[in-house]
Amino acid sequence: MYQYDNYDHQMLKDRVRQFRGQTDRYLAGQLSDEEFLPLRLQNGLYIQRHAPMLRVAVPYGLLSSKQVRMLAHIARKYDKGYGHFSTRQNIQFNWPELERVPDILADLASVEMHAIQTSGNCIRNITTDQFAGIAADEILDPRPYCEILRQWSTFHPEFAFLPRKFKIAVNAAKADRAATQVHDIGIYLFHDDAGEVRAKVMVGGGLGRTPAIGVAICEDLPEKHLLTYLEAILRVYNRYGDRENKYKARIKILVKALGADRFRQMVEDEWRHFRDGSATLIAEELDRVRGFFTAPEYTKFPDACADLDEKLAADPAFARWYRHNTHDHKVSGYRAVTLSLKETGNPPGDATDRQMDAAADLADAFSFGELRVSHEQNLILSDVRKDALYELWKQASAHRFTTPNIGMLTNIICCPGGDFCSLANAKSIPVAEDIQRRFEDLDYLYDIGEIDLNISGCMNACGHHHVGHIGVLGVDKKGEEWYQLKLGGSSGIDASLGDILGKSFSRAEVTDVIEKIVQLYLELRSDESERFIDTYRRVGVEPFKERVYAKAH
Repeated sequence: MYQYDNYDHQMLKDRVRQFRGQTDRYLAGQLSDEEFLPLRLQNGLYIQRHAPMLRVAVPYGLLSSKQVRMLAHIARKYDKGYGHFSTRQNIQFNWPELERVPDILADLASVEMHAIQTSGNCIRNITTDQFAGIAADEILDPRPYCEILRQWSTFHPEFAFLPRKFKIAVNAAKADRAATQVHDIGIYLFHDDAGEVRAKVMVGGGLGRTPAIGVAICEDLPEKHLLTYLEAILRVYNRYGDRENKYKARIKILVKALGADRFRQMVEDEWRHFRDGSATLIAEELDRVRGFFTAPEYTKFPDACADLDEKLAADPAFARWYRHNTHDHKVSGYRAVTLSLKETGNPPGDATDRQMDAAADLADAFSFGELRVSHEQNLILSDVRKDALYELWKQASAHRFTTPNIGMLTNIICCPGGDFCSLANAKSIPVAEDIQRRFEDLDYLYDIGEIDLNISGCMNACGHHHVGHIGVLGVDKKGEEWYQLKLGGSSGIDASLGDILGKSFSRAEVTDVIEKIVQLYLELRSDESERFIDTYRRVGVEPFKERVYAKAH
């Protein structure tokens, strides 16, 4: 992973010192709420329903065990003993005291972490596939490009106060595990026929109040032009994005208003002025950054492992976990492992300080001291030897990391909702728990098969409900919590936005409605291999409407 140099360390020290002074002046009454607002936002600090919330950047989801231990320390010392991993591969602390936030930032800086640009109208955390660098279906490693984009975008003077927040995702695998097409800019990296790295650039994706799938404005961008082309996109957006109405300020609104062809031409016209300028990526810089992402010292093993096969045959619980929570690795004899944060009764994405310490210990013992955060709000051990999987499973089970539900209905993506967020219309966490309890029987869960279920507490869509196979949105009706359902969304390579099922439901009804949807799917699927999303695309929304809104209901 990227290692900070002296300039990086000094930059963080200066930023912490600067924010400490700003916080002290605010607490002394020398800065108004309005004056302090942009200062705290660009240091990741929100004011939530009960307390400040601090969002810490985890660039492209990559963490060292040392960094995870620091997150555990912060949870213990400054919070209520836990943190929340988000869909943007960050971590949020929900209970810090404002006067202690500069101390948290100082502790983060000691392990090369920060909260810079995790909020505010700027370029946010760059995200990618949680299996970047090790995925069996990977075309090339996207992490060096993510790091280049991180360095380019952090403190970029022209893009510090954009019309609205701006999110970039990078994918370089055959599958898309980064929700690339629902970002302001989505980048697909690939090799051309000559073996050169190229990029397909999509613009105008996003969720929230007006969800949109991004449109391709460049199909074949040479890697050397990546920064200059993205800069042209940001310049066009910065000039023409709506600054008067925050609901119309995202780039997706501008792209839709202009049309893809007109927007593309405006980007090309802007790009022409500096296409081969100082931000052009040279081979030496690419090689320098790639040098931080070298492979660990893998031991050479055959892919077959007799000891593993024996354990799988002897222990059904281990076999279930292996089937659902371990993943193909590009190196023979290794698997990637998902440490599930979706145990029933645990708010999805939450990890206690003890769990974070335990995850760091597991990373040191089994995965070269490295962890990843997934878009689905779980933790990943990227490099586990097959012959160590059984021991890992036993140790991870003691820390409630082994719920065997990855890819299943109960692996729910969920925002903190009305329990914490001042923007939320409804609670998310209790709904997630009710659904998990209803579908807790593993035989039933596995018979249902692959379903992505996402829950958001408001239209900001932090729980990505628009792209869930089943999406749940909290809405307010005269001060009461109600929930709208969407079906047919997908964040993968075949990205789609869900269709609204119909009128909303009370909280007491939601789980029953989801069970009706699931039961109808089981009746309609062509065979046991047809996924929910495929059945839905084949039959459409009407059969589900008829079942859910039947008079008997």
